[in-house]
Amino acid sequence: MRILVVHNQLWAHYKSKLFSEIYQNLKETNPQSSFLVVHIALHEASRSVMKDDDSVKYEYPYKILFNRNLDSVKFAERLKALFKAFDEFKPTVLNVTGYFDYAQVLLMIYARTKGVKVVLSSESSTMDHNRSAVKEKIKSWIVNQADAFFCFGKSSADYLLSLGVKENQIAVKNAAVIDEDVIRTNYDQALSEISSNINAQKNRKFVYVGRLAEEKNLELLIKAFLSVIGKSKNTENWKLLFVGDGPAKQQLEQLAGKYLKNTIEFAGGHPWYKVPTWLAQSDVLVLPSKSEPWGLVVNEAMVCGMPVIVSEKCGCAEDLVRNHVNGFLFHPDRQSELEASLNFFMENPEKIDSMGKESLRLIKPFSSKSVARAMVACYKNLGQK
Repeated sequence: MRILVVHNQLWAHYKSKLFSEIYQNLKETNPQSSFLVVHIALHEASRSVMKDDDSVKYEYPYKILFNRNLDSVKFAERLKALFKAFDEFKPTVLNVTGYFDYAQVLLMIYARTKGVKVVLSSESSTMDHNRSAVKEKIKSWIVNQADAFFCFGKSSADYLLSLGVKENQIAVKNAAVIDEDVIRTNYDQALSEISSNINAQKNRKFVYVGRLAEEKNLELLIKAFLSVIGKSKNTENWKLLFVGDGPAKQQLEQLAGKYLKNTIEFAGGHPWYKVPTWLAQSDVLVLPSKSEPWGLVVNEAMVCGMPVIVSEKCGCAEDLVRNHVNGFLFHPDRQSELEASLNFFMENPEKIDSMGKESLRLIKPFSSKSVARAMVACYKNLGQK
């Protein structure tokens, strides 16, 4: 069995974690197999400043087709390089990671003419963007060229079903994984350091982690937070923390007004493996996005045993959040719903630990090791047909 995975960019640490787990599983269960990940480029242009700094290493065989940003790689050169990599490796199973790239679509078709089985990894859901009937028909034709599918979660699986994919073709419905080992280890270490610091402040915190951008709906979060602390009697020890950077930072700081620094804090951007340090200083994660394909930061917080407040427009909402169990869902246009969620934790801080334990339970199916195991089983099944 020869498995070739096509992936857009080398900088994608959680995908690297998954590829490493797949490779390790193959070595243990099918050592005669061959596995290769072909990364088209180094990173997206918009993420050039977010490249890994080699602090965390991943082991799996890979090849980079272009040592530059993905946006600069033109269709013709991408297509030529992908076909060359395919012909050189001679896979029995091809795993492409998106149908939005017509070079990969043509590679899927080419693979089928060679008798190669095709797996399509999909993160898209009906919430991503407005869609036209014509585009949906084209997507339906494209996705039905694949033999099996890996989906981020239920929302992406449901979207594939709407495009005509059969239920039994969806081999994995929980592919939205993170490096839970690094996240949890760094969180526990930070928590231990905080506990041993007798001078540490005893504040409760809501935390947002991600880009400071308009689509993240952070103005609503600040307005809701300020409204609640203006009404509630139990808010004097609560703060709001933003971890990340982006074009909306100045506007958000102005909105925070007199509450900036003392009550609303902007910690700036940090590498992904340092985010647990900030989570350890916090109590409840809030992700208020107007639209989000998934929201892996929710996975991160849940692995750390934190409750979450998540916009129902995030792809992870249906899979990971249960109202009054491990947190709350709210409509991103309804400030009153977000206020009610924030107020619940302010009025009932004793619920934080028990709801955090529910987060740990709900995130278990998204373990990178178990997901990798299911993916390898799919590869094997296709390779035997």
